[in-house]
Amino acid sequence: MGRQVSGPGVAIIGCGLIGHKRAKALGNARLVVCADIVQERADRLAATSQGCKAVIDWREAITDPSVSIVIIATLHDTLAEIAHGAVGVGKHILIEKPGARNAAELAGLAEAAATNGCLVRIGFNHRYHRALQKAQALVKSGELGPLMFLRARYGHGGRVGYDREWRSDPKKSGGGELIDQGPHLIDLARWFLGDFAEVNGFAATYYWKMPVDDNGFLLLKTAERKVAFLHASCTEWKNTFSLEIYGRHGKIDINGLGGSYGTERLTFYRMLPQMGPPETTSWEYPMEDNSWEVEFSEFIQDIRLKRQPGASVRDAIEALRIIEEIYRISGYDYDP
Repeated sequence: MGRQVSGPGVAIIGCGLIGHKRAKALGNARLVVCADIVQERADRLAATSQGCKAVIDWREAITDPSVSIVIIATLHDTLAEIAHGAVGVGKHILIEKPGARNAAELAGLAEAAATNGCLVRIGFNHRYHRALQKAQALVKSGELGPLMFLRARYGHGGRVGYDREWRSDPKKSGGGELIDQGPHLIDLARWFLGDFAEVNGFAATYYWKMPVDDNGFLLLKTAERKVAFLHASCTEWKNTFSLEIYGRHGKIDINGLGGSYGTERLTFYRMLPQMGPPETTSWEYPMEDNSWEVEFSEFIQDIRLKRQPGASVRDAIEALRIIEEIYRISGYDYDP
């Protein structure tokens, strides 16, 4: 028997791995419709929630009167189309990153949402990892002093057949590793440093025999000359997440995201007046990742309070614009 809850009705469109993760993170919301182009996948996810129905047409899901929130977890090529459709019928939506294959596909979405009285959140769940939340609190407290720059790496090593999966088809994905894991790095960099006025970098295909990039290198600079050095890679071999944030008074070093990325840890190095070895404080988060639950709970609060979500359409557009510029510089033509 599936779960029984009494909160707002949710439709999940795209019933793969991420769809299942989202279903487990609904809290008191009710999963009432599952949609997937493969009926069996929709059936499997629908079976986890009592009274949930499974359909293959996403239009049937978004027009169901019991649905007030739509979670879009499809391949990149249909994210924006479904988002525009759901907003058009007045549904609140959470779109998985990157939100679209390019920024143009999201044009007008925020305006349509405002016109129809609904909210749009982009699934940048990494903001809600415990170590990232702690880092943001430390930065806001002034403990690091004015920020100067940050460095971040995010990557994995793929798997047998990775070069034949949907991510290697630019018409479905919009690009390679840079549009896969890169949006999380760009979003976190903007979250800490602000908007970037200058964009430089390089995307390349070094290892995988596919028409999309397997590595993206970025050098981003704000108008105040704060800099982000970012590297997204699917030739990392050992799954890696690393983020270092440098201020005038100290440094934050975050490693791991749990699971195959290793235990989530944050170390704060506070510079002393006499300089030399810093005062060091560490936090470790060995518990299960709860970022999906915290993120969705905040979206429920956004809806209840009628406030704009922290991770907005603009955040997705800005990340996509940066990615598109790197692809342009590097000579990749991913026009779908």
